[in-house]
Amino acid sequence: MFRIAIDGPSGAGKSTIARRLASRLGIDYIDTGAMYRAVGYKMLKNGIALDDRDGVRQLLDHTEIDFSDGKILLDGQDVSSLIRTPEISAQASACSALGDVRVKLVELQRNMGSKKSVVMDGRDIGTNVFPDAEYKFFITADAEERAKRRYLELKESGQKVELAQILTDIRKRDHDDSTRAINPLRKAEDAIEVDTTHMSIEEVTEFICREMNR
Repeated sequence: MFRIAIDGPSGAGKSTIARRLASRLGIDYIDTGAMYRAVGYKMLKNGIALDDRDGVRQLLDHTEIDFSDGKILLDGQDVSSLIRTPEISAQASACSALGDVRVKLVELQRNMGSKKSVVMDGRDIGTNVFPDAEYKFFITADAEERAKRRYLELKESGQKVELAQILTDIRKRDHDDSTRAINPLRKAEDAIEVDTTHMSIEEVTEFICREMNR
């Protein structure tokens, strides 16, 4: 059994690469970012404010998150298509700074990774969730390139978006994720950094597989 930890900023391609690796290796992919998005979505839907600690705790006590066939299930409902909007991205970043949210989700993530081989991506997998992971990678890319990728992804899904606003949102999220008090985004000392700015998904996947076979 082994764990692959993939960290990096928003829009760097972590999820796509992690999903491709999991498929290639025949192991499960755990999208931790989607878990925070699901909690953010549920908080918005239920009108729970970020500073309502009792409300957040009560919501978490009655929240179940699972993955099935590439879909994320929130309390048994497939919310995969509901959590990829800019509004939910901002909410996910905000609620990921809440200690109670992180404790709950990290507990779930560690439990998943203790039972089977997994590829897990997020902001603090190699530094906090699985500091002893057998393989660690830090995936990054220029902010402009990440904004372009997110813009095309959202446009293809039929959403009306502006590239300039997406770039602004990404830069803000980079700052928020890397400066939060609890488990900020940073590269683990023993992680291999991969700049994907000028690389295709297949090239990144091949590079990681080569590193794992060294």
